[in-house]
Amino acid sequence: MAARWLADGHHVVGVVRGSQHAEELQREGIEPLIADVTRPESLTALPPAETVLYCVGHRPRDGGVRWAVYVDGLKAVLDVLTPATRRVIYASSTGVFGQTDGSWVDEDTPCRPSREAGQAFLAAEQLLAEHRLADRAIILRLAGLYGPGRLPRKTDLLAGKPIPAPSGGYLNLIHADDAAAVVMAAEQRAKPPRTYIVSDGHPVQRRTYYAGLAERLAVPLPRFIDPPPNAPVAVRATADKRASNERMVAELGVRLLYPSIDEFWTSADAASLG
Repeated sequence: MAARWLADGHHVVGVVRGSQHAEELQREGIEPLIADVTRPESLTALPPAETVLYCVGHRPRDGGVRWAVYVDGLKAVLDVLTPATRRVIYASSTGVFGQTDGSWVDEDTPCRPSREAGQAFLAAEQLLAEHRLADRAIILRLAGLYGPGRLPRKTDLLAGKPIPAPSGGYLNLIHADDAAAVVMAAEQRAKPPRTYIVSDGHPVQRRTYYAGLAERLAVPLPRFIDPPPNAPVAVRATADKRASNERMVAELGVRLLYPSIDEFWTSADAASLG
């Protein structure tokens, strides 16, 4: 996103927690700001911004809980934003849905997440909807991001490890470049407050996705095993839904580079994976 905004001539500020990442941003032409959303006192230096994209990940190895990052962190940022902010774009997740039966979901489907991450994302959405900046909010419920350098279970397949999940069940995906294009389109065309599912609209069975990846990596087809019952992956493996992107396509007019994973598998980027 930063690269796209820079290409359009915008000044971009990126928030990071450490000097190493700050130097990386600076080399890319992004003004770095060292701060931490879990420490509100560190956010007072946030500059006025016309568009704010809140896209913050949680890494368990860093300690803390998702709630502190996804919910409390969002509130801390919202509370220091100035009236200059015209758009607040929140990167949520299709994990807010809790379906396990393969049914289709859209933006009007009731959200009943069973996983901690989905519950935190939903709480953050609700927080934003009740904030003073709610009339400027755009919520993007992102499906699973993929692309070069970001392919789920690639390392496991190369190592010949089994996949701890059922072979059935749908995966909802969106290429990272297409997701960035949706953010740009939402900034320019969405009429907040508005929520969009960001997906390619062509869910793929888990076995089909991994078969395609294995073929590109030139490795044997994976085995699927039941995950340990108390492991986080066990809850994730029960998720089974198909995410509709009809609103995204109709209202934002985005033409996806990869309308399904099939287009990626036949692309030059996929050809170079092996």
